[in-house]
Amino acid sequence: MKIADPSAATADNADSARQLAARMAALGHPARVEIIRHLARAESCCCREVVENFDLAQSTVSQHLKVLVEAGLVTFTPDRQRSRYRVDRDALAGLSASMAALVATCCSGR
Repeated sequence: MKIADPSAATADNADSARQLAARMAALGHPARVEIIRHLARAESCCCREVVENFDLAQSTVSQHLKVLVEAGLVTFTPDRQRSRYRVDRDALAGLSASMAALVATCCSGR
């Protein structure tokens, strides 16, 4: 019988905590939350389409999209004419599940 290495579980938990923190930090700006909402309503968008819906400079929207892509909440598909951004629905579902588990763990003693 093989016994699981407890240090592996600790490393997995640390990686999970880092990913959760990074994704929550990416959603820590109201513009990025609104960009996620906008992208969720569309199949995919180019940066220009996002800019047209917000009172933000193109460079600001690009920076916000970069943060969301780096956090794994949005995917980026390069294209010569119009690169496309799309919400990673699986990543958002995972974030939701992680937050629900965190709240359940923290509040289970009530």
